Amino acid sequence: MEEINPSYILSEGYRPKHVITEGEGIPLIDLTPITNREMSAGSNNKAVEELAAEIGDACRTWGFFTVINHGVPSDIRRRIMEASRKFFALPLEEKKKVSREAHNTAGFHNDEHSKDFKDWKEVYDFYVNDGMLMPASHEPDDPEIVPWYTPWPENLSEFRETCEEYGRACEKLFFNLLELVSLSLGLPPKRLHGYFENQASFARLNYYAPCPKPDLVLGTGGHKDPSALTVLAQEDVEGLDVLRKSDGAWVRVKPVPDSFVINVGDVLQVWSNDLYESVEHRAMVNAETERYSIPIFFHPSHDVTMKPLDELVDERSPAKYPEYKAGKWLNLRMEWYNQLKL
Repeated sequence: MEEINPSYILSEGYRPKHVITEGEGIPLIDLTPITNREMSAGSNNKAVEELAAEIGDACRTWGFFTVINHGVPSDIRRRIMEASRKFFALPLEEKKKVSREAHNTAGFHNDEHSKDFKDWKEVYDFYVNDGMLMPASHEPDDPEIVPWYTPWPENLSEFRETCEEYGRACEKLFFNLLELVSLSLGLPPKRLHGYFENQASFARLNYYAPCPKPDLVLGTGGHKDPSALTVLAQEDVEGLDVLRKSDGAWVRVKPVPDSFVINVGDVLQVWSNDLYESVEHRAMVNAETERYSIPIFFHPSHDVTMKPLDELVDERSPAKYPEYKAGKWLNLRMEWYNQLKL
């Protein structure tokens, strides 16, 4: 990535425009009422309800928010960032030994496309539920189910263990957030939990190298996530932009120490019947400093039938989406991605 290959250069209409870096940003939400409730059982129900209302407002108005006091130990967060640095520092030929395969989204790749151009980044994906079952194809009439495994690098000490531990820690945060989302929609707190019994969630280690002409490229082009919720860890190097729903302006997400950025994905948009919307976002790069980030895309089990929740549909608010299988849709997204590279 020392020189700009033409495949990275955006056409004029896609090049980064003005970004709002001052003023109002995405909501900052303190999760203390739910992360500390075991120590104060029965005494903070009202605080949890108020927190759920705050989460619901952030989902409606932004689709993005930052959380603090989230319960994920700072030590595992430090170690996963260190593991990411060590992996991307490997020679390219070593990283390619664990490359993504045609029908498996996990592993290393440096040929990510957002639209018709390459993203200025390298990526390593791993499954939170390694060996998860997935459809063999996106074809509706194909009944074959196969396990998906992460190709782990062999020569990085404790890399796999660190990634798996991090996934478990963020999983606890996710289920707390899922409970708050359910409450914010007027649903029982565990209403959505069963959809993740054999979850198809995956984590991504992102590496954005410095770019000599950052105004000509994007680290990740504008996109929406296929998840229910995405849980993102980033360091103190800025780069994440969110498309503000109120006016269509790109707004920079300021890094907050020891926080996670949370966003609504396509799955939650379907479940909520558009009460909560998946929002477009992108990653910028700069000329001086490398940037690392780690999102986890929490996605339901492959056999979950996706549709607006019955409790949120009536004559005044009919279902806006047809039924589909969660795993088939993920496979279709992967097929679309592969076509971009042809």
